Amino acid sequence: MKQNTWFTSLLAVALFVVCVLGCNKSESGTGSSSPTPATNNTAASPVAKPAGDIAGSYSIVGTNQDGSAYKGTLDVIKHGDVYQFRWNAGKPYDGIGVQNGNAVAASFTGGSDGKGCGVVSYQILGDGGLDGVWGYWGQDDSGTEKAVRTSGSGLAGEYDGTGQNPNGSPYKVKLTITEKGSGYSFAWSNSSSGFGVKRGSSVSVGIGGERCAFVAYEIKPDGTLDGVWGGYGSDKTGTEKATKK
Repeated sequence: MKQNTWFTSLLAVALFVVCVLGCNKSESGTGSSSPTPATNNTAASPVAKPAGDIAGSYSIVGTNQDGSAYKGTLDVIKHGDVYQFRWNAGKPYDGIGVQNGNAVAASFTGGSDGKGCGVVSYQILGDGGLDGVWGYWGQDDSGTEKAVRTSGSGLAGEYDGTGQNPNGSPYKVKLTITEKGSGYSFAWSNSSSGFGVKRGSSVSVGIGGERCAFVAYEIKPDGTLDGVWGGYGSDKTGTEKATKK
């Protein structure tokens, strides 16, 4: 009888200790065993999305090179690898554009077609080289070009270029880039020449001589095209913002 009483008392003490430890763990350990989702505590970080298809109709507002304002419309029409750009801003303009990541380069002239105009969109690589996509008005396929700098500093200098024509054939070319006005003059050894501007890590070049101007757009997260534009050898540039309808 005494032995049973002792055993019963010992068992009660053990149960009491287990209960105390278990209760303490339950109260103090809830946060670690069942964490609150992070979205309830901090705002989720925005995730960068790749640039989508830029084809569509846009409303545009901009400034001319003299600072005066303008507005109008822009239609971007996909043709294979390239885009046709059709502006109406008091009078019609037409051109060719290519997309390279979040950069869009366009070359244009006045009138209902951009015949004779070409465009290049380069990305500036970490080693100073250029990785480009190019096209000409009236051709639905694009070409590519990579250029390795052999002399100079910054963007200006001499380059050895290798590329692929729209028909798939390879080519080699020498490229000279010279600072001029508000941008850069481009001269290729195949007798092509152009003028363009650098925006961040991209370069947009209009080809076709003085009749073909250029636009350098950046695609914003909301799909807006934020551009800088000018003519061949421009000392000043204009701006343009195109918002998809």
